[in-house]
Amino acid sequence: MEKYLDQIKKNNKKINAILEVNKDLKNSKKGVLSGKAIAVKANINVKGLKASCASKVLEDYTSTYDATVIEKIKNEGGVIIGIANCDEFASGSSGETSAFGACKNPVAKGLVPGGSSSGSAASVAAGFCDMALGSDTGGSIRNPASHCGVVGVKPTYGTVSRYGLIDLSMSLDQIGPFAKNVMDAALLLSVIQGKDERDSISIKSPGINLKKVKEIPKNITVGVLDIKISDKRIKKLVDDKIKQAADKYGWKIKKIDVKNIDLAVETYYPLVYVEFFSGTRRFDGRRYGKKIEEAAGPEVLRRVLGGSEITKAEYAGRYYHQALKAKKIIEDEFAKAFKSVDCIMLPTVARLPHKIGEKISVEDMYGYDALTIPANLAGNCALSLPIGKIDNVPVGMQVMCDKFEDEKMFQIARSIEKL
Repeated sequence: MEKYLDQIKKNNKKINAILEVNKDLKNSKKGVLSGKAIAVKANINVKGLKASCASKVLEDYTSTYDATVIEKIKNEGGVIIGIANCDEFASGSSGETSAFGACKNPVAKGLVPGGSSSGSAASVAAGFCDMALGSDTGGSIRNPASHCGVVGVKPTYGTVSRYGLIDLSMSLDQIGPFAKNVMDAALLLSVIQGKDERDSISIKSPGINLKKVKEIPKNITVGVLDIKISDKRIKKLVDDKIKQAADKYGWKIKKIDVKNIDLAVETYYPLVYVEFFSGTRRFDGRRYGKKIEEAAGPEVLRRVLGGSEITKAEYAGRYYHQALKAKKIIEDEFAKAFKSVDCIMLPTVARLPHKIGEKISVEDMYGYDALTIPANLAGNCALSLPIGKIDNVPVGMQVMCDKFEDEKMFQIARSIEKL
């Protein structure tokens, strides 16, 4: 703990990954996380610490309770080392929209760390903690994991309780782990998953056997999508890694077609805008913090205003309900694909991160999540795994499996990690 606190003291001013250090680092409980330091995204409630969502709206709000995932971590001896920076209200793909300043990428100087769980990924990469928690709505764990060169996991939808998460989009959000390697990520997920009566969408999952995760799976068929990647170097890195794994382990490679995957971004944002608008109506300046329309930054306002327009009477049933239909079509397409393959492998992000402060269009910013959004729409499990660097910048590969096959996903990812 002292080593991590020393690193935070020395380097956090430059990186801006941790917003608040926990002053109470004692945990007398013994368990599988004993002695592990865990950073927590600022939209997850930790009793006695600020759940600000990196926003001026909630900058003075101190959590009065622990989220279910925090209770589980504490019960297994884990220690919450601090609260991690993020895009404001988890709205962003770069880590730049935080009201408390942009988070910096600790392993690619001057570049964005990715978002929205920027501080969680950066904290693991900078050596501020053993593991971290983030939330993933359309890639918010996998995107920064890719840019910071760490492992980031979006579990199967519903298998981790969201009680205590200040959500962005209730039909897509999922809390998940960051870690330095696949085994640590599997360990943290095995602790936080499980049915919770306090979360209405919570589902009992098969659980993760950590001994099995260490086994190299046989007779694996890897699905490869025919998608256009603008940066050919990223595509080559991923293709080479898939071939290397297939040659070493005898896995088969199969080209597959998931129809309508190109509509993922257009399907995702109407859902997010409407659900975010609905969820933020409680931030009215009376019950919690300040009024969101008066204190939030431009990206949050864009989503609030967008959601407000889409839900108006004249548009009722047009955009949100059509998006839900498209979501179901994409979900069914993935279910069909997983009948013939064990996993799908593809790049996590189709481009390298931009420079902090560089002006890029809203379309380009939203495009960061084009390859991660499909797993959220389908509800599948997916993780990002570091597979190399381009121009000294980490590049992640996504391993996606069918619902409730998180253990198999970890097995496959760990086999690739061993290469």
